[in-house]
Amino acid sequence: MSGLAGALLTCGLLAADLPPAFPEDPLAQLERTCFQTGQGWSPNGNLRSDVAIVYGIDPGLGGRIRTWRDRGYRIHVMTGVSWGNYQDYLYGRFDGVNHEDEAQTDREGRKISHGGDVYYMCPGENYGRFLCVGVQRALDAGVDAIHLEEPEFWVRGGYSEGFKRAWRAHYLEDWQPPHSSADAQWRASKLKYFLYRRALQQVFDYVQDWNRRTGKRVRCYVPSHSLLNYAHWRIVSPESSLGQLNGCDGYIAQVWTGTSRTPNLFRGKLKERTFETAFLEYGSMQDLVRSTGRTVWYLNDPIEDNPDHDWEDYRTNWESTLVASLLQPDVWQYEVAPWPERVFGGRYPKKGNPREREPIPPAYAAELQTVFNALNDLRQTSVRWDCGTEGLGILVSDSLMFQRGDPAPSDPHLSHVYGLALPLLKRGMPVAPVVIENITSPDSLKNFAVLLLSYHGQKPMSEEAHRPLADWVRAGGVLVVWDDDSDPYNRVREWWNTEGRQYATPRIHLFEQLGLAGGVESPAPAEDAPRAVGKGAVLWRRENPARAAASAEGDSNVIASVKAATSKSPRQWRETNYLVLERGPYVVAAGLDESVGGAPKTLRGRFVNLFDPDLKVRLEVTLDPGSRWFLLDLDKVTPPAPAVLASACKTLPAASAASVADPRCWHVEGVAGTPAIVLLHAANAPKTVTLAGQQLDDWSWDPDQRLLWIRFSNTSSPRALAVEF
Repeated sequence: MSGLAGALLTCGLLAADLPPAFPEDPLAQLERTCFQTGQGWSPNGNLRSDVAIVYGIDPGLGGRIRTWRDRGYRIHVMTGVSWGNYQDYLYGRFDGVNHEDEAQTDREGRKISHGGDVYYMCPGENYGRFLCVGVQRALDAGVDAIHLEEPEFWVRGGYSEGFKRAWRAHYLEDWQPPHSSADAQWRASKLKYFLYRRALQQVFDYVQDWNRRTGKRVRCYVPSHSLLNYAHWRIVSPESSLGQLNGCDGYIAQVWTGTSRTPNLFRGKLKERTFETAFLEYGSMQDLVRSTGRTVWYLNDPIEDNPDHDWEDYRTNWESTLVASLLQPDVWQYEVAPWPERVFGGRYPKKGNPREREPIPPAYAAELQTVFNALNDLRQTSVRWDCGTEGLGILVSDSLMFQRGDPAPSDPHLSHVYGLALPLLKRGMPVAPVVIENITSPDSLKNFAVLLLSYHGQKPMSEEAHRPLADWVRAGGVLVVWDDDSDPYNRVREWWNTEGRQYATPRIHLFEQLGLAGGVESPAPAEDAPRAVGKGAVLWRRENPARAAASAEGDSNVIASVKAATSKSPRQWRETNYLVLERGPYVVAAGLDESVGGAPKTLRGRFVNLFDPDLKVRLEVTLDPGSRWFLLDLDKVTPPAPAVLASACKTLPAASAASVADPRCWHVEGVAGTPAIVLLHAANAPKTVTLAGQQLDDWSWDPDQRLLWIRFSNTSSPRALAVEF
């Protein structure tokens, strides 16, 4: 029997007697992609990622897990940290103590609810131990990882009796209303930060003890919004400090359309800038990989929590957030969707007729699955930018979240961050947020030539960061300080003005470390003139950075200062109206609006746009303002023929009779009822194409490109796709 005949016979046997689970993907152990779901397996949730994250730690958890495990998924479990159906704890059924007074409460005495009596909690000393009861259900079910989602304390909270008790125990002083002074607001936020870190450490310790006793290796992750979003939305969360906790293996960066479409100010115009905001949000989480070595997954959501947008809105914004995430080359693991059932089973307003709701358009369903599968291949070592000046960073601190409440909240649009970052990003410079609390890690600043810093709206949480920052400057880095020392939070009780220190601002302490006269009474330097410090330099502009976002003049001032700073570094100044990043054979690109003039960039070659549900070949791609691209460069793909290049379904080579992978037969599976397309590199036209043993006629072959397109409808069970040449 010939090899081809044997392969086709094997395919036929598979079609006649399919196993319930999809064949094992040998690379699934890398856990490249995942999704989260609160339901058992369903055809609408069947995304065929490596991992299914099953939500909830209620008694029904084990049954939900079995439905996904039986279909061949690796299993993680996720539960909310700050809220959930935790009435057993709330009403004292857990430990005999009523904990209703631990519900987060605002200054009017109103409990902050996620719906009904599902309250956001102010975690008491036993709260983490209560979560461990549900976590044990997940451990008993044999999961690979636990995700403790969204430890969130609202800035408007801090008035419950539980919080007052925590204040007295932590500070050894009477509680102060957070809105009564900047100092009280700061201390309230620091306490909120601490309380959720304590609760999480209790769970981490519990899982670590389980691992020691059983010899298991169950990991713990924290899915969390970005620092920028939490600060913007006035929420306090432990953020970067979690990386220092024993037993924390990493994060899911929860960035999506809902967070990134929050309007910000640039050149005096307040509007949604989903791509740019997402780029900076993901960037702040990429810093956790760069600085701590922890695992970070990037969340993308094909829709968002708001159910009242149309499919075109969802698609456009998803493409923007996805491209923003792909422009962070240190991260290659992705949560492709939360709640896939609401994506592939939900109905949303029809454009132009919002009273009528419609299911997902077939083209979008195909596009999504094509991208989901391509994301499994983003662990690429070859990376190359085509963009504006590289090596620029903006320093941000977790304390951005501490200055968001009365009586002196920081800028409502977070312009003290966006006012410095957007002028650079809009000129094609991939500026990266750098978390101040992480720069004590070795080599965390080695790839940066210029850093921007302001202590408006944030403060360094300890003096430890100033020494490595000063050392970086002396070694050749250039620091741009944009601060007029007018922030009222400079006067809160903190390390720079206690225990014998008498610095009026933390900036003065930094300047002392740099060997510079740092007081506001010092003679002002020449306008934007860098001052030499070792092999590097410091440029100090005495201005509130939030003003830079308010006008075109402010935008120009930021560029003038950073350009002057860059002239003191080895980097060349370059402005572009686009960002292009090559990751192996993939090209990620964005055309920028509100950018510099000039003709848009045109890429030439042989590309397949993975956002195109038809996967057509393009010889030119023009990066018009606002355009987003995820391309496969065919000239950088040299597989043996035939080979799958892209697909709107999961495809795995089927084993031949000799248990050797045969490239002419594949297992295919996807979301039931959605269109599938498989793009193959094929030197010759096929003689026949069969699916589950039945001849398939919907295919086309291009002899010039040596490409074969095969089209069919997805099912939620694996079938054999065979091609005879």
